[in-house]
Amino acid sequence: MTATGTDQEIILRMVNVDKRFHGVHALKGVSIELRRGEVHAICGENGAGKSTLMKILMGVYAADSGDMQLNGHPVRFQSPRQALDAGIAIIEQELTPIPDMTVAENIFLGREPMTAGGLFVNYRSLNRMAQDVLARIKVRIEPTRKMKTLSVAEVQLVEIAKALSYDSDVLIMDEPTSAIGERETDVLFDIIRTLKTQGKGIFYISHRLKEIFRVADVVTILRDGEYIATKPTSGLDQDALVNLMISRKLEGQYVKENTPTDVPFLTVRNLRRRGKHEAVSLVLHRGEILGIYGLVGAGRSEFLESLFGVARPDGGEVLLEGKPVAHRTPYDSIRNGVAFVTEDRKNSGLALILSVKDNTTLTSIRKYHRGPFVNRRREMRDVLRAIDFFGIKTPSERQLVRNLSGGNQQKVVLGRWLLAQPSILLMDEPTRGIDVGAKREIYKFMSDFANEGNGVIMVSSELPEVIGMSDRILVFKDGRLNGEVSRAEASEELLMQIAT
Repeated sequence: MTATGTDQEIILRMVNVDKRFHGVHALKGVSIELRRGEVHAICGENGAGKSTLMKILMGVYAADSGDMQLNGHPVRFQSPRQALDAGIAIIEQELTPIPDMTVAENIFLGREPMTAGGLFVNYRSLNRMAQDVLARIKVRIEPTRKMKTLSVAEVQLVEIAKALSYDSDVLIMDEPTSAIGERETDVLFDIIRTLKTQGKGIFYISHRLKEIFRVADVVTILRDGEYIATKPTSGLDQDALVNLMISRKLEGQYVKENTPTDVPFLTVRNLRRRGKHEAVSLVLHRGEILGIYGLVGAGRSEFLESLFGVARPDGGEVLLEGKPVAHRTPYDSIRNGVAFVTEDRKNSGLALILSVKDNTTLTSIRKYHRGPFVNRRREMRDVLRAIDFFGIKTPSERQLVRNLSGGNQQKVVLGRWLLAQPSILLMDEPTRGIDVGAKREIYKFMSDFANEGNGVIMVSSELPEVIGMSDRILVFKDGRLNGEVSRAEASEELLMQIAT
């Protein structure tokens, strides 16, 4: 490892950390250092070991071997509580709120101000404390709202606020911007700069490479559980970083080979849901990738939920090839050839306690049944085809999905819909938490899918992605469709202007 300063500056050191579990050698003697006032990015493909390394630091996993030092003293945490007490906090990629508790209760869980000698929670003080920490990141969410009423993006912002509330010396940010928009990301980066001036050390994990060069001082690259290099970001460019991450040539980030037609495929007329989105009308053509952009809370995800039947709209009409169809439930949509890749794979996209095989065949299981019999050979053939098609990294098809990296979990979701053979794909943040190599594979899948005469509607918070992959872009603002931009005229500035 390349040193970048004196030993006195080092706040945290992990040396030769090794971890095996579930048939996978997840970390192979990885070493890393974090210094005061430093943002240290950790990059690598899905399954490279980034999140595993941070979970060992937080006491979620126990390392098989290796050492850790905090402020020069040996440490080994048995639980996240111990890590928090020692001054280490984390913003996790996979969100785990307590749905029936309020925002304030989630932020200060276990640290609530008490009255009457510790018998009762002082909710007035609790809500005021939560309001103060939310104001630090310029978030307007009522502390008294139940977590289950929040969008995924709002939950992400609450998680950021919760981590900041600990005022820790070491802060781990694992994909902190994966569910938030450009405006919230800018605010977060301002906070990071302030934390640096306070001497905090930050581990920053993100697949959005542009962010790495905006915020990080140094970057460590992991590949297949192995340490590759640590380099100052000032001495790298994006191509050099990608080459270190994937060790193979990657030609062009966006694969855009589909040719849209002028043949209407899906028509939506005045689809509306009270309190979520106003009347929305659009036409998706055969062969088209239709992008949807908007800021957090603009109603994009809620619109897809209404369209797919996850939530019942209050009015409007959906037509397939000019014929009205009823999408009262997801089953109705699936039967009509519509698939939905949700933005929250953990809570609504996967059954985490089931295997890769069972998750992959979940929506198409009926085609393998003949009366009481199951065609196991055909089922296994299709599952292995999906694993191979998307390059899912798993020891076997029997591996529990919860044990895969976030990116490989997303590929399992796509593999499921591949077997279901839909003709229309609704994709909500399809590359959230996905590495640059896997993103390209998903873009190619989308492009090939559209080129076969199918259609894609893609919601994305990433401006380069929505511009790079869309044939047309619809922009949402405050629950309504606020504008449409062609691929030829699309720019980040124009889309942001319409969105705000």
